[in-house]
Amino acid sequence: MEAVGQIAKPRRVANLDRKREKREDAFHVLGLIPEQKITASLRMLAYGASADQVDEIARMGKITVLESLMRFCSAIEALYTNEYLRTPTPRDMRRLLRKGEMRGFPGMIGSMDCMHWTWKNCPSAWQGAYGNRKGTKSIILEAVASFDTWIWHVFFGVPGAQNDLNVLAQSPVFDELLQGNSPRCTYTINGTQYEGSYYLADGIYPRWSTFVKTVPHPQTEKEKHFAKCQEGCRKDVERCFGILQARWAIIRAAARMFDVEALRSIMMTCIILHNMIVEDEYDYDGVDEYEPDPMNNSRTRIYCAHDGTEDPVQHEPLERDGRYNELIVQRYTNVQEPYWHVTHQNDLIEHQWGLHEGEDN
Repeated sequence: MEAVGQIAKPRRVANLDRKREKREDAFHVLGLIPEQKITASLRMLAYGASADQVDEIARMGKITVLESLMRFCSAIEALYTNEYLRTPTPRDMRRLLRKGEMRGFPGMIGSMDCMHWTWKNCPSAWQGAYGNRKGTKSIILEAVASFDTWIWHVFFGVPGAQNDLNVLAQSPVFDELLQGNSPRCTYTINGTQYEGSYYLADGIYPRWSTFVKTVPHPQTEKEKHFAKCQEGCRKDVERCFGILQARWAIIRAAARMFDVEALRSIMMTCIILHNMIVEDEYDYDGVDEYEPDPMNNSRTRIYCAHDGTEDPVQHEPLERDGRYNELIVQRYTNVQEPYWHVTHQNDLIEHQWGLHEGEDN
């Protein structure tokens, strides 16, 4: 919360919303100050308090508290979305790729999973679209989180059967990749050269080249070791969801709003503030004292095309001509290729086992 006070300055939020200014009424009585409204909004987000609970502390009416909350969320989105919900920059990509290689997963830039937010006051007309497999009404959040629990991708509020596969089918997470605009990286695992980063995912996700999943029933020692490493690193996104719900109690409890757009704005605000705190608290220059560093045993090489380094594998330029649709279909087919998923997984199993033997020696 201290980082929020330093970054989300009340005056900057108030300047964006003219209604937050302290004004006089017809009897020349001063109204509520901007800090008062922002305090009420933060109390609702951080403690999950209802508007009736906040109005006693902030000396504000229930309607004013709810209006202040939505205006605060809109202001946070307008001011900080481009900075704290951005796609990875070249510097971010180098850091993520370097960290992935240190953990034994060259080319890995994060973990992907979904989280449900129970919707208590879901309108009757929408209950069929927002029902999950347990029979309760909820809205699902798809997110990609890195090792520091920074959230890089967010997709929230999609209607339909609430499971990870249906959300993935509508998610724009791979749009930049299909259009050829994603950062390009090339790396070598177990003597095989691969192009393009990937995410760690659980068993429900399909066998795509952009996902690396665990071995469901490991038999050999190599598979058991790989499953332990993959499941341990994939917990980054689970840990991120836990921190997000612990830090912002409003998304831990059942949602009481009636509008999907209001819930979306609240969720985006909580994620932006979460990334602010991560940036303020995480020591990116520190050394991982409790994590083995297998860099000396690794033969992988990483190239990031945006940093001026030579990239031995180049993408075809994606121009809006007759080949535009052809290239989109070709890249979409490559993403969904199960062969590369299995080959990638087998090479990572050998790579992880080689690092494990190197540590034992």
